[in-house]
Amino acid sequence: MSDRFSTRVIDLTTGSDETVLDVTRHCVSFLREVATGRDGLLNVFVPHATAGVAVLETGAGSDSDLLAALRELLPADDRWEHQHGSHGHGRDHVLPALVPPHATLPVLDGRLELGTWQSVCLVDTNRDNPDRRLRLSFLA
Repeated sequence: MSDRFSTRVIDLTTGSDETVLDVTRHCVSFLREVATGRDGLLNVFVPHATAGVAVLETGAGSDSDLLAALRELLPADDRWEHQHGSHGHGRDHVLPALVPPHATLPVLDGRLELGTWQSVCLVDTNRDNPDRRLRLSFLA
């Protein structure tokens, strides 16, 4: 594989509740190994039909606010045509249209360029599947 492109898959467990899981430390650790002072792009991708990637502030209520907003926009009720799994699970399949399953972020001098309060997060409203994969790819 070229030293201009590196990729890694990380296995995560999100639990049985809706969650916003901060994965910034995984991104930083990956870049520390593969970017070594180089500029490029980090792509964060979750290969699941019911999860997304968001860049937002965490720990000050924004993560809870995001989940509350998603509950309002995508209620877990019987309105969804896609009805396998737990009650209201169809909403989870609409989530990636609002919270895309990827983010591409700048890397400068080997470091992830986030704003002061920004974190990279996996957004998972699917209580039926706690096992998630996250693919990190660096392109120099």
